[in-house]
Amino acid sequence: MKKPPPGPKTLERFAAIVGKDHAIFEPEAMQPYLREWRDRWFGKAAAVLRPGSVAEVAQILAAAHETETAIVTQGGNTGLVGGQIPSESGEEVVVSLTRLNRIRAVDAANNTITAEAGATLRSVQEAAEHAHRLFPLSLAAEGSCTIGGNLATNAGGVGVLAYGNARALTLGLEVVLADGRLWNGLRTLRKDNTGYDLKDIFIGSEGTLGVITAAVLSLFPHPSDRATAFVAVKDVAAAVGLLDIASRVGGGRVTALELLPETGLEFITRHSALRRPLSSNAPWYVLVEISGFGEAGRLMEALEQSLGEALEQGLVMDAVIARSQAQAQEMWAIRETLPLVQKPEGGSIKHDLSLPVSKLTQFMSEAAAVVERLVPGARPVPFGHIGDGNIHYNISQPVGADSREFLARWDEVSAAVFEVVRRLGGSISAEHGIGRLKREMMPLIKSPAELEMMRGLKRLFDPKGILNPGKVLPDDK
Repeated sequence: MKKPPPGPKTLERFAAIVGKDHAIFEPEAMQPYLREWRDRWFGKAAAVLRPGSVAEVAQILAAAHETETAIVTQGGNTGLVGGQIPSESGEEVVVSLTRLNRIRAVDAANNTITAEAGATLRSVQEAAEHAHRLFPLSLAAEGSCTIGGNLATNAGGVGVLAYGNARALTLGLEVVLADGRLWNGLRTLRKDNTGYDLKDIFIGSEGTLGVITAAVLSLFPHPSDRATAFVAVKDVAAAVGLLDIASRVGGGRVTALELLPETGLEFITRHSALRRPLSSNAPWYVLVEISGFGEAGRLMEALEQSLGEALEQGLVMDAVIARSQAQAQEMWAIRETLPLVQKPEGGSIKHDLSLPVSKLTQFMSEAAAVVERLVPGARPVPFGHIGDGNIHYNISQPVGADSREFLARWDEVSAAVFEVVRRLGGSISAEHGIGRLKREMMPLIKSPAELEMMRGLKRLFDPKGILNPGKVLPDDK
């Protein structure tokens, strides 16, 4: 439902709420808030507001509700599906929460931290470290992504296998509703069986139901020891077999198991200063980590035993175990660099998928065949969190191809890949969300009953449709 553009008086009202220094109207100054970092979406806005308190957020939404002004909430602008970018109409107002960045409380005894939505993920990790605790959510963009954005998209990352995604790490929320009312649900309890769990409605809603302004997050004892290895395997089935062995031998202490293809290692050696951990090449590689407390020797033994059993079963071709923290960091640098080195190779069609771990081998084979049939010579670069079934199925253009022509086939290629995912019981979004990128595909993956329940929540929490219009729901225009 199209919203009227805010008039001069409405914009003056917004500016008075945040102060003239934090209300941006000049097109040039607004650009960093209107552009998605991969240059896939470029929006326009009537204004960018940077509130400095929850009260100011509440006042903005109250005024927006009254005037029916569309609001797009933004954190670090690191989202990958366009959910944080306004439309091209220029009639929406962007509300950036980066000034709401305080760590309100750290309770080490209760293993909780309360952080405002604009706090970066890294700042939360560091506050936890200062209290000798671990906040395990970890993403490549953790230096700039914000807690509010992490929760709005239910972010995952490399620690999901052991600790769960953002939803699993959240105990309570503070949310400003569409009409400006404030819900203080900042509860620090792990057991609170008093009816509907309202926080879960807002986590993953991508700013379409309310604006998250703060959260109570779970902390954990910080592992004192880690054992890390970089392993060459012959195929994806072997990687899944290694996961099974490491989980059993490691006694449930496997904290990460990341899959990387040989194509990705080729990109890394071509476009970065990082070196291959192994002298020999293989079709696939696995980065595996086991962590624990005061048991470095036992962890190393468990990792060595896991690799030994996998070698005996013919699953492992070669492996190197990190013998120092520096070596482990070098191995992790390879995984963290892989998304970046795809850009110099030209156009890249990207997917964030999840499948049952038992179906990953079949998916890789069928998806590769589909891609080759549609775009001969295209280079799949599947990588990611194989331990929880989350694969980033990226496809780099054929060597020498025209990038624009290749990227113009994004929807066609994605539809074919998503059909394989759907048939195998997977999801077209594992940790990035729906945003603008996948909203039109929702009827293909959600039943009419599911979509009607989602629309019902939207009508209840945002009756005037002012919150992040055109995102998530296919008919929310």
